[in-house]
Amino acid sequence: MGFLLLVAVILGAAGAWYAVRRRRASQRERLLAAPLPAEWERLLERRVPLYRRVPGEHRAELNGLINVFVHDKRFIGCNGLEVTDEMRAVIAAQACILLLNRNTGCYPGFRTIYVYPGTYLAHETRSEGLLETEETDARAGESWHRGPVVLSWDDILAGLEAPDDAFNVVLHEFAHKLDEENDASDGLPILHDPSQYRTWAQVLGKEFEALRARAARDEPGVIDEYGAESPAEFFAVATEAFFERPQALRRHHPALYEELSRFYRLDPGTWHAG
Repeated sequence: MGFLLLVAVILGAAGAWYAVRRRRASQRERLLAAPLPAEWERLLERRVPLYRRVPGEHRAELNGLINVFVHDKRFIGCNGLEVTDEMRAVIAAQACILLLNRNTGCYPGFRTIYVYPGTYLAHETRSEGLLETEETDARAGESWHRGPVVLSWDDILAGLEAPDDAFNVVLHEFAHKLDEENDASDGLPILHDPSQYRTWAQVLGKEFEALRARAARDEPGVIDEYGAESPAEFFAVATEAFFERPQALRRHHPALYEELSRFYRLDPGTWHAG
């Protein structure tokens, strides 16, 4: 292949790539600007308490993000479950609340969401030296690093029925997806303000150790003790509390609330007023 022909091929490929990027960006802009189908909005108002609480100034953005999410992600039912529009809307609405006001992508890096009818069994092999053990664990959800999200529909419904218990499997698993955007699942997502990294490490490190101590004493609190498993799990359960029990989190853990509010650029404590 001659040099000029090679250059022409490279330029052609680059032009095609940029054209695809422009089309995708244009499509995303159209989806963000489009209203939700009226039946979806009525459904979310009726079924998702957290959606109802989102203030009016964020509602159009949230609806646009839901459009993008449902367009970009592939939902697959497991164990005979048929995924419905209700399931897509309920999952998308809660996942997209974490993206509000942050001018970010719609969970890039993965596409597939598996939905089980209820709690499912996950099989895991653990190695310690030459010894391998097989474990079976009942789960409500999981997020695979750079892979799919897995959710239990029954557990999603249970979360809708108890919107103030700081247990929300959708918020939890998609917080993990935010956590892994820096190529690690370590409880440290990409922060908008570089100056926040220091306070984030100080505050969340201190709160994580305090939770581990509380979990060892089996004392109740605003943050679920499952967060004592690791910094990644701490960030996920803290996110659940931030959106579902924001006033209690702000009252008992004000520094943690402030760090999460800076990261999410939201103040859900005002959504729950009264």
